[in-house]
Amino acid sequence: MKKYLIAMMAAVLLSMPTMAQKGKAKSLEVSFNYQKQAGPGSNQYAVWIENEKGEVVKTLFVTSFTTKGRVRGNERLRVGEQSSGMQPMRGYVKRPNCVPTWVKTVKANDLSDQQLDAVTGATPQAGGQQTFTWDFTDQQGKKVKQGKYRVMVEATLYQTSDIIYSGTFSTKDKAGNVILTSKLTEPKESHQGMITDVKAVLK
Repeated sequence: MKKYLIAMMAAVLLSMPTMAQKGKAKSLEVSFNYQKQAGPGSNQYAVWIENEKGEVVKTLFVTSFTTKGRVRGNERLRVGEQSSGMQPMRGYVKRPNCVPTWVKTVKANDLSDQQLDAVTGATPQAGGQQTFTWDFTDQQGKKVKQGKYRVMVEATLYQTSDIIYSGTFSTKDKAGNVILTSKLTEPKESHQGMITDVKAVLK
């Protein structure tokens, strides 16, 4: 009987480290409800991760107009001093109020079209939940160092009206919700329904 109890206790003790590590997060899931808004200068958003220095570690998504823009007629310009040819005007150049915080933080002018294409997606045509997952890797797919990071969600609601959700967390944290705060440039903006129920969950 004693041998049985000792064996049971040993099994429990051995399993304790595994049980403690089980709750450690392996990814971050960002989600929100999106509802397309009427009128120009709306329906653009970006989702990204920053390190403690405020540098972009990885862009999870940015809407296509922001990076690709729309070419109408012969409307073209040079994109960056390193460009050897003429390129379609990027959306954030034509419309500077298009997710301006992401554009500035990621240093979009320094990125090639190929780099931007890798994180660009079409603006949803119908409403519904949008979900993005960060697997704790950088833009090159390498695992980031353990530590504190910040999740950012920016949406251009209409013209100069912009809202940013942000929350700080650690890759060492256990699974659970990340507390988000929001900042709206124009509190009386009528297009606030563009993105709602914004969440960031460590899983």
